[in-house]
Amino acid sequence: MANQFSLAYLTVLGCPPPEMTYIAARTGYDFVSFRPIHMGVPGEHDVSLTESKALLKETKKALADTGIKLLDIELARICDGTDPKRYLPAMEVAAELGGRHVLSSIWTKERSFAVERFAELCDLAKPFGLTIELEFVPIAGVSTLAGALDILRSAKRENAGLMIDVHHFHRSKEKLEDLDVVPREWFRYLHLCDAPADIPDSQEEMTRILREERLYIGEGGIDVASIVNRVPQVPYSIELPNTKRVQDLGYETFAQRCLETAKAYFNAHPHPVDVPYQI
Repeated sequence: MANQFSLAYLTVLGCPPPEMTYIAARTGYDFVSFRPIHMGVPGEHDVSLTESKALLKETKKALADTGIKLLDIELARICDGTDPKRYLPAMEVAAELGGRHVLSSIWTKERSFAVERFAELCDLAKPFGLTIELEFVPIAGVSTLAGALDILRSAKRENAGLMIDVHHFHRSKEKLEDLDVVPREWFRYLHLCDAPADIPDSQEEMTRILREERLYIGEGGIDVASIVNRVPQVPYSIELPNTKRVQDLGYETFAQRCLETAKAYFNAHPHPVDVPYQI
């Protein structure tokens, strides 16, 4: 099965969804990943798909014109006091655009609250045919694989899953073998990038790198192949924010290089299911 790739929002931070879709098509991606939920990140596009009918119409046309599919939307964060119902407009947009998944992460330390709100988020997404994919982030409340699995097992929702970001997996010092106990059906896509092997001592530096200075796959020190090869072959969403390279190259050339380097890496490190059976 050929690898499939999505252009994630942070890779082209600030790029409007229609333009992002056309860029994805011209550069060879299969999917796009939008952010209709504003996060207040510097450089974020100032008009949301949930706020502008004109932008939604243009985006729908871009998807139809190109044949690019919407893989997921982000980011349905669960923080202290979060009411998951606030994400309903974004879910409606995702469903209207043919999206499949909603990315979530948990930023509260209150476990019972997190489980309750995550389960509610899954229930709200179900009528739209959407799954909720939980991502652990080393600077968040749920910062480890074990923490994410605890939430998923406690919530007990069929449309819940686990989204691995190889950067976060490395930074959280996870063990590869721990991926083997995760139910295979919980993997629906994952985030790809690279970064230096050395893990920053400060949260500030870790945050800066993950938001502004990730590297092309194969350029850094993360053993991407060993992580990817522990999970089923799923779509790979390239989330590779690098502020300087976007400024130097522009959205399209940078997106193209992200995809070219990813494909070159996987040609050199094929997933086990891609290797022909040897008698």
